[in-house]
Amino acid sequence: MLAIFRIIVTIVFSLIICVIGFLYCLFNIKNLDNVRVIGRIFGKLSYIFGIRIITRIPRSCKNLGPCVYISNHQNNYDMIILSNVIQNRTITVGKKSLLFIPFFGLLYWMSGNVLIERKNKIRSYRTILKIVKKIKRKKISVWIFPEGTRNKDEKLLEFKNGAFIIAMLCNIPIVPICLSETNNKIKINKFNNGKVIIEMLDPIYLNSRKFNKKKLQLLKIHCYKLMKSKIEELSRETK
Repeated sequence: MLAIFRIIVTIVFSLIICVIGFLYCLFNIKNLDNVRVIGRIFGKLSYIFGIRIITRIPRSCKNLGPCVYISNHQNNYDMIILSNVIQNRTITVGKKSLLFIPFFGLLYWMSGNVLIERKNKIRSYRTILKIVKKIKRKKISVWIFPEGTRNKDEKLLEFKNGAFIIAMLCNIPIVPICLSETNNKIKINKFNNGKVIIEMLDPIYLNSRKFNKKKLQLLKIHCYKLMKSKIEELSRETK
């Protein structure tokens, strides 16, 4: 019964937000905070699912300016959990297949997010270059899931290059965002799904305007180890 109630409320709430979101974006086409505003509204669904969200954002990440946010990606609940910490002037990068989700896909695109074809390397690289130009021109930040897909297991997947190439070409910091384990923890028919923790780590400054393959690999490894350790720590805290 609880599961049916949540599904109905989620569908109705999402449809209402999509309609309002369409209108909001139409009248605020150039507003670089569209993603944050709409994301925070969707984040209210966490109350419906009985999820208590604890956010930890250090002072070093407030009013930071353009940067690349990277976070782990576990399941569909990420949308209503992680959207609670989207910062000002931030867009996200998602799979092009999101566009085919009724209502939501169109709103995702209209609000200013970027769609990418991960399987097509040439188009993917062109999209990366467009993102780089957009960051430099509009002074915005970008949020990317470096695993490239949802991680259905507890182990963090290997990171893709895109987020790190963008950071290096723009010479902007990388900010890791770690979400405690939610796979096999959040149940749609469970009244209280407990707490989850989102922790934003201190910015990692690159001080480099040139793309360097060796530095890229070292940066990926460093971020991976840093996030893996923190995610494990947060997951132990929520048990």
